[in-house]
Order: sequence, then structure tokens, then C-alpha cells
Amino acid sequence: MTPDAPHTLADQPEEAAAAPPPEPPFGRPGPPLEHTPFYVGLLGGLGLALAIWLATRVMIVSSSLILIVVAFFIAVGLSPAVEFFIRHGLKRAWALIVVICCVLAAIALFSVAIVPVISDQVGTITSNAPAWLDQLEHNKLILRLNEKYDLIGKLKDYISSGHLWTSLFGGAINVGLKILGLLASTFVVVVLTLYFLASLDTIKRAAYSLAPASRRPRVSRLGDEILRGVGGYVSGAFMVAMCAGISTLIFLFIVGMGQYAVALAVVVALLDVIPMIGATLGAVIVCAIGFATDVKIGIACVIFYIVYQQIENYLIYPKVMSRSVEIPGSVTVIAALIGAGLLGVVGALLAIPTAAAILLLVREVFIKRQDAR
Repeated sequence: MTPDAPHTLADQPEEAAAAPPPEPPFGRPGPPLEHTPFYVGLLGGLGLALAIWLATRVMIVSSSLILIVVAFFIAVGLSPAVEFFIRHGLKRAWALIVVICCVLAAIALFSVAIVPVISDQVGTITSNAPAWLDQLEHNKLILRLNEKYDLIGKLKDYISSGHLWTSLFGGAINVGLKILGLLASTFVVVVLTLYFLASLDTIKRAAYSLAPASRRPRVSRLGDEILRGVGGYVSGAFMVAMCAGISTLIFLFIVGMGQYAVALAVVVALLDVIPMIGATLGAVIVCAIGFATDVKIGIACVIFYIVYQQIENYLIYPKVMSRSVEIPGSVTVIAALIGAGLLGVVGALLAIPTAAAILLLVREVFIKRQDAR
């Protein structure tokens, strides 16, 4: 080897080859800290405080979240209409435009043509209510209670005072604020519904992409089935409510209650959407006003709603809901009660499709995983 030949690792002394690495400029890191009780408690306390803070933030925006959920459910309910037009030859963009135009036209028609009529008829009902209360004084039980507590007199003064809505909402200013809040909420729901309807496929693809690639096809099929059931339920409930409202409208014109027909038909249609008790509440209201108007009309209302309820329960509802969710009756009752307790009427409306989605996931995921063990 010549003097100028480079040295190899084998030519270096063993002491140089086994030399420790250089000392870091800020020293070597020590062993990890022990998880002392104080350390664990501190982290647990911080986690609990963070969870409470997040829960309070969610409660603050809960009203906005409810509007978003309602808008999404309505959009899913309108998606079968879009699919209907697509099956009949329209492209998706044109099908969306047709459905959106129909929704906006229906809202405009309701606001321009129906709302003034409802307002006039509600005023007529309010003005006639004292006369109806006079008729109750002939009932022996009501007469005894009235002599003791003056119920009819107080109720008559309350209705005829002209401050019914003001008393309900706590002042004239609050009435205006409530109306403005209702209009703002309606506008937000309409805008979000149209947005969700137009971008429903994009939202679904983005949601499904969060699942692992190996499970994405199954997640997509389950998600599509859940949305199909929810859409069928929402659109089906709307159709059933429309049948109830239109049949009530026609019946009231036939029996001579045309001056209240539109308002009562809208009330029946809105209440019919509520599971279990909505149809009965609407029937009770119409029958009560029918009896107050004329006993024969009241009897006719009772007969009509008994017959109609059988037709709706055994003919209209099964036919309309044939493509909707499948859920046992007991689960329907439990879900509606829980939903009403959590979110009121909105919770009762959303409880049934939500319960159906949970049942589908339990049946297709949890039970099958248990069976495979």
C-alpha cells in the first residue's frame, strides 16, 4: 500500500470504530416521565373540561344544527322526485332544475294564495269562539266547573280581548321577533334544502370516502339503502299528509264549513305528519269545531274521520310507504316518544327514519359480526 492510498474502515483502530456518537448540543433526552396519579388526573381533568366546553358550544348552536338536519332530511325526501325525472329521460341537472322550480313555485303559491285565506279563517274562528263557548254552558259538568271557577268567562274574555297571540308570545315585540325568527328559519331551511338537493351525490361520495378503501363498497351500499329508506319515508309522509288535508278540505266544503275549510285542512295536514297522534289531534280539532257549529255536522265529522282513518291506515299508508323504511310498531312508538322528548315535534318527525337506519346498521353490521364469531 502506497503512502497516499486512502485508509479503509478495516485499517482504523478498534477504539475509533467503537467511539460513541457525539453529544447533542442540548444534552441527551432522559427516560419518559412516569404516569403518576397527578399526571393522569391532570390529563383526565383537562379532557373532561374540553368535553364540557365542546358540549356547551354544541348546545349554543343546537338550533342551527336542527335547521341543518331538517333541511338535509327534506332534501333526501325530495331526491326520489329527482330520480323519477331521471328515469323518465331527463339529465340530472335538468331534473334538479325541475324539482327546485316546483318547490319554489309551491312555496310562492302557499305564501300568496293560501296564507291570506288561512289568516282570515283563523280570525273567523277566533271571533266565533265565544259563541261556541256559550253552547258549552248547557253541559252539566261544564256548568258546575264554570260556577266554581268561572272557566268559560275567563276563556271568553281571553279570546275576545284581541291579545291572544300577544299573550302567547309575551308581548307585541316578541310577536314580531317570533315571526321574524320563523321567516328567517324558513328561509334558511329552504336555501339549505336546495343546496343539499343539488349536491347530494357529492356529499355522499365525500362521506363514503372517509371509510377505509377495503370497506368502502359495503359502506356505500348501506348508506344508499339508508338514504333510500329515509327519502321514501319523508316523501311518503308528505303524500299521506296531503291526502289527509285535501280530503278534509273537500269534506268541509260538502258539510257546509267552507268558511273554515282551508285553515282546518292545513292544520290537519301539518298534524298528520306527526307520528301516532298527529292524525287524531287533527280529527279532534275539526270535530270539536264541527260540534260547536252544529251537532249534525259534528256527528258527520266523527263518522268521516273514523272511516278515513281506516282507509289511511290500511290502504293509503301501506301503499305510499311500500318503498319506505321497515320498522316494527313497538320501535316506532319508542322512537317517536324519545324523539319528541329530545327535540319536540321535529324529533318525533325524524325519529322513525333514524330508528330504521340504526336497525339496519345493527342487523347488517353488528349481528352479522356476532354471527361470524
